[in-house]
Amino acid sequence: MINGFVVIDKPAGITSHDVVSRVRRILGTKKVGHTGTLDPFATGVLPIAVNDGTKAIPFLDEGSKTYEALLRLGVTTDTLDMTGRLLSESDPSHVTAEQCAFSLSHFTGAISQIPPMYSAIKQGGQPLYKLARQGVEVERKSRDVEIYSLELLSFDLPHVAIRVVCSRGTYVRSLADDIGQMLGCGAALQELRRTASGPFHIEDALTLAELEAAVGEGRVEALCLSPMVALNHLPEVPLTAAGVEGLRFGISPSWSATFIETPLVCTEETAVRLTSGGTLVALAVLAPGCGADAAIKLKRVLI
Repeated sequence: MINGFVVIDKPAGITSHDVVSRVRRILGTKKVGHTGTLDPFATGVLPIAVNDGTKAIPFLDEGSKTYEALLRLGVTTDTLDMTGRLLSESDPSHVTAEQCAFSLSHFTGAISQIPPMYSAIKQGGQPLYKLARQGVEVERKSRDVEIYSLELLSFDLPHVAIRVVCSRGTYVRSLADDIGQMLGCGAALQELRRTASGPFHIEDALTLAELEAAVGEGRVEALCLSPMVALNHLPEVPLTAAGVEGLRFGISPSWSATFIETPLVCTEETAVRLTSGGTLVALAVLAPGCGADAAIKLKRVLI
């Protein structure tokens, strides 16, 4: 049975949920989920969790994401991308590559973004995009995000291609709109491709057709990223045989049931991997104890 993550190169024109449904059918298993939703017109890295991989989703480190985006200067739309209704048009011929590069430097670092109306964020229990489709616009709170780097890839008016490395929660559509406003001509996102999301990279991604072929050839397990590898950023706590046996009964291990000679100390809850023979068997958090030693609190069992 496959356990872990399959990185899908999502095609344009379908939702992330559609990809999950297709993967569920291809693999013949019901326990499938995704992390890091992509808009229907976007392509690229969509991590798909399979079986025990779904238990690892809350512990993933997807704090950094990389996108390649194509902006069309001289237009604005209600969705901030070219799938939406055209709101305005202008001539962007006065914009130079130097001006464009300068605008990118302005948006590098910590910035605030107002989530677009066409987003899945809920307000009053209803997704914003549903309100937008009804012609309703509501006030949204700005959110702090981090743009680690912005690189100008090509400049061929009216199109500008950029590479964005950013924090989770960043809206590249909003970034495109802000860049267009600064350039004085408006801009909308025409294409968006995610090339990395945390430990998942486009070089490891499969198309849906490639995944189906791999299943038919019996080599899909070799293409699956294990939870152990996907969670490599978490500290490892190896368990004794007694510690592993306790997991089967939902018992959080004591430090005496580990191979850690000196119990760890922490000032705040810290997620860890519980392992046996180099295999991930459970996920836990270290919680500050009454004394100096942290307490191990079991969260997910994978055996």
